[in-house]
Amino acid sequence: MNLNESDMKVQEPRLWSSDGWTARVVKNEDDDGWAVAMTADGASEPALVGPWTMGRDKKNPKPLDQSAFLTLVKTAREFVRRSEQQLHASLHQSMEVAAGEGRVRVYLDIEPDEENPTATLTARDEGDDLLAQVKVSPTFKLSRASAVAWVEGGYAKP
Repeated sequence: MNLNESDMKVQEPRLWSSDGWTARVVKNEDDDGWAVAMTADGASEPALVGPWTMGRDKKNPKPLDQSAFLTLVKTAREFVRRSEQQLHASLHQSMEVAAGEGRVRVYLDIEPDEENPTATLTARDEGDDLLAQVKVSPTFKLSRASAVAWVEGGYAKP
């Protein structure tokens, strides 16, 4: 039987690994307490770091257990999901503005790239037909005012 890393389970007082996640209890560098770091398998950095409870001796951390681990996994997954949603929302924005007798939906789509990020401004009518599309700076800010100005300016490059 060939097991990969995500199939291996570790259940130690300060280290649990299962279901694609690893919980590691570490000394909190900011104070005398403890923290727990949740890292997805294959990730180089923790997705979530939070405070961890002290044990009964008030010096050592409370040991991890199944219930705590499952709660930590659920919390970390939700945090990652929300972060991904926020990133998607910041990279793909849209709004509807009045244009003559109808409405125009203006989209700003940013393609992040460390070396050469790009962005595209697109206008579509109420029937979803393409009205205009131009490349803009990835720092372009889509606002109601910028969308109206672009539509009223005949879709010239902002």
